[in-house]
Amino acid sequence: MFPRSISLKPTQKRLTVAGVIGTSAVLLLGLLSGGTASAAPAPANPVPYGQGYMGVGYIQDAKDFKPDTRQLHLAPRADANLKANPEGIDVSGWQGGINWSSVRGAGIEFAWMKATEGLTYKDSTFSANYLNAYNAGVIRGAYHYARPDVSGGAAQADFFASNGGAWSRDNLTLPGVLDIEGTCYGYSQAGMQQWILDFYNKYKARTGRDVVIYTSPSWWNTCTGGWSGMSARSPLWVANWTTGTPSIPSGFPFYTVWQYTSTGAVNGVSGNVDRDRFSGDRSRLLALANNTP
Repeated sequence: MFPRSISLKPTQKRLTVAGVIGTSAVLLLGLLSGGTASAAPAPANPVPYGQGYMGVGYIQDAKDFKPDTRQLHLAPRADANLKANPEGIDVSGWQGGINWSSVRGAGIEFAWMKATEGLTYKDSTFSANYLNAYNAGVIRGAYHYARPDVSGGAAQADFFASNGGAWSRDNLTLPGVLDIEGTCYGYSQAGMQQWILDFYNKYKARTGRDVVIYTSPSWWNTCTGGWSGMSARSPLWVANWTTGTPSIPSGFPFYTVWQYTSTGAVNGVSGNVDRDRFSGDRSRLLALANNTP
């Protein structure tokens, strides 16, 4: 079933609603054309270059659409190791300055932060977030906002790995994430599959790690045709803003991380923040971080 709406983060200082709605018709046409046999001319981008963030292009499947109006708060707890499904957040420059000690004290155990977009853009808050999260004991990682309209996947993976997406086994660093969402950028399903695989192969060659894929069921099913080619390669980070069990893109048997709301609230972060949940316990989160069985 085709997607029907774009979910925005209403209280954050992000793109104006009018700016995004003005491109929604073009975005929908891009999604509908994503499964054609040959690539069509690239549609207008859903967001200005450099202003992408996790969820800006998120579109829920119509059958699963549930408005997300929650404001979620976490109270500090004495022992994070007892948490069966560790809680996390994802952030970018839109959040501004973050007090990572307060974030950790609120029970947040992991975080991914935007490092790069396309082939040239670097998030202005990444360096501070990456260092300060580490110093606060938050298991952190970097993400790349994909722009297939700008270059091939390999070139963007190279840029990402050189500007925040690298990895080290230090008990506090997660593998990098490919954030791919929004429009199909005029690619056929086969073409988009190849773009993703090219990104994966280059990132793996540069870092030794399998890149995590962040996407929604609607985007993956529409733009890749529900491709199963990444399920044995990349952990899935599914975006599905719901209070129930998340929907999974076709081609993946399960998720590793679930982004379940865009309107969370966490001490140390001003305004709304994306909230995430890990599928296993803390030992499995550390295994993902350290690339151990």
